[in-house]
Amino acid sequence: MSFQLGSALLDTCVLAVLTREDAYGYILTQQVKEVMNISESTLYPVLRRLQKDGHLITYDQSYQGRNRRYYQITDSGRKKYKEYISEWEEYKLRVDKILLGGIVSE
Repeated sequence: MSFQLGSALLDTCVLAVLTREDAYGYILTQQVKEVMNISESTLYPVLRRLQKDGHLITYDQSYQGRNRRYYQITDSGRKKYKEYISEWEEYKLRVDKILLGGIVSE
């Protein structure tokens, strides 16, 4: 079974990966795929939007004679990530309460 989740969760997953280290598109896709079924073509518009909103910056780095575009989280992105995590915790508690019959996991 697969739950359909909104763009805010996808944004949060991308920002979460980038809080740990800068990454290029393919690596981001692979890491986000661990929790959501997405393709690179789905991810790139998200990256552009996060960049436009000031949450990411990019830089190019040479790798085997080609440039790779790396994404780096900004201070604004870190702040947004923390907001998303707070919202996620609240949401998760409410869903757990319904799904687990009032039992909230810790």
